[in-house]
Amino acid sequence: MGIWSRLKNPFKRVGVIPIVRLEGVISSGGRFGGGINDQNLAVLINKAFEVPRAKAVALIINSPGGSPAQSSLIAARIRRLADKKEIPVLAFCEDVAASGGYWLACAADEIFADENSIIGSIGVISAGFGFHELLSRQGIERRVYTSGEEKSMLDPFSPERKDDIKRLKIIQKAIHTNFKTYVSERRGNRIAGNDIFTGEVWESKRAKELGLIDNLGHWEPVLKERFGDTIRFKKMDKKRPFISKLGGVFFSGLNETIDNRISFSRFGL
Repeated sequence: MGIWSRLKNPFKRVGVIPIVRLEGVISSGGRFGGGINDQNLAVLINKAFEVPRAKAVALIINSPGGSPAQSSLIAARIRRLADKKEIPVLAFCEDVAASGGYWLACAADEIFADENSIIGSIGVISAGFGFHELLSRQGIERRVYTSGEEKSMLDPFSPERKDDIKRLKIIQKAIHTNFKTYVSERRGNRIAGNDIFTGEVWESKRAKELGLIDNLGHWEPVLKERFGDTIRFKKMDKKRPFISKLGGVFFSGLNETIDNRISFSRFGL
């Protein structure tokens, strides 16, 4: 290579690591909603694996979980691209990688965390309220019309039914099984013999002992130690839709903030 070529593109032979941040509640918020979902992140993740000279893709994860389906969709997308491009993926957990957040972390080949991170919660939860007694005291009559007798399953304005709970438990068990299978496939012998599927959470040192993570460490020093001090980082940022720049999704953003605070507070954060 001539002197002019080197001056024209001094970084040509320098490796790059795209950084993808996965932060917030995992939900099917749609294109103009916030949070983490496959529709919002598809372009970003695809671009990360298209970066020239990428030596690895780093995931920065800070999520208390959320939608199992969206967790599965995002993790599957990451694995498809990683296998196709033969690019290793490293995950770095911040405050929390729990439930669906840990599902995302398991899409990586290696998982790192801060010593104060909260890891785990491999389980399924459904929560709600019952208002039927309040309506009765206020003299309010609930009217529901359906074309299927089970269409109003778990209606919060009607008395709880044992059959509804039974059906919900069946669904939860199936999703929990899928979650356990994915973690077992991705973590392999690292979690062998450890009882980690109870929905419990652990601090990082205990999580490492149980095989949920590989080591303690922060993304920049770990990646520089692994790939050299000359490695460059390319942060993959989501482009906000034009309408959001005009304040058109103010209430969507407010809803996301409230949802995040409620979900993170489950872990004392």
